[in-house]
Amino acid sequence: MPLARGTTPIDREALRRKLALVSKNIGRVSGSPSPNRARIAREVTAKLEAHPGIKRAKVETAQLYTFPDFLSEAECDALVALIDKSARPSTLLAAHEDPEFRTSSSTDLDRWSDLVWQIDDRIAHLLGLPPENAETLQGQRYAPGQQFRAHCDYFHEGAEYWEKMLEYGGQRTWTAMAYLNDVEEGGATWFPRAGVRFKPKKGLLLIWNNMMEDGTPNYDTLHEGMRVLEGTKYIVTKWFRENAWIRGHVPTYYAGGEQRA
Repeated sequence: MPLARGTTPIDREALRRKLALVSKNIGRVSGSPSPNRARIAREVTAKLEAHPGIKRAKVETAQLYTFPDFLSEAECDALVALIDKSARPSTLLAAHEDPEFRTSSSTDLDRWSDLVWQIDDRIAHLLGLPPENAETLQGQRYAPGQQFRAHCDYFHEGAEYWEKMLEYGGQRTWTAMAYLNDVEEGGATWFPRAGVRFKPKKGLLLIWNNMMEDGTPNYDTLHEGMRVLEGTKYIVTKWFRENAWIRGHVPTYYAGGEQRA
């Protein structure tokens, strides 16, 4: 049947892919589409895919990119020293009964230090996002036997903490995570739903979009910091919000359910 005047052909394959992605996420997220987050995704995607040093992972259900040697050896070593200096037990936004859910140590780095602010700005410039939309760069350390079980970086919009997150910059859109050392065994970052894992490699920057094309949280970004079997793993993580980030008090919890004082 010929098309009516003013209509365009339906891209059935694109529609099929979109419906498949939506069906996978139904019931898995508490969130809604957002034109602002969709715009951010388009702009960051264009910036990353125009960069010759960045490669997109060959997966369909999530946007993941790698940039080898983003950090120098000297920068990695200096960040490791800062993490070791101020490490504390890692926490969660919501109480979790499993004491083994997140067992690493974390360090909230001083974003105005000579080293950190330069790295902060480089990451923001790489993604084309305003530096003021970024949370403080956080360091994490995983000793042998430690892990962070499968989780998503975006905020669940039905959770108790969501109203506070709206005040402090809104949803997390993109994540940038850099490996600061090679790990003898274990410690990979695994995306089980996307079907890909990344081995720690000193200086490598891993970037991903936490949203779907329409700005809805993407459950296929579920990922796990796998248990370290030998050696110690060090990383730094940068989360970007949809609006300017304002640091405020939000209750956090240790794995096992105890609230952090």
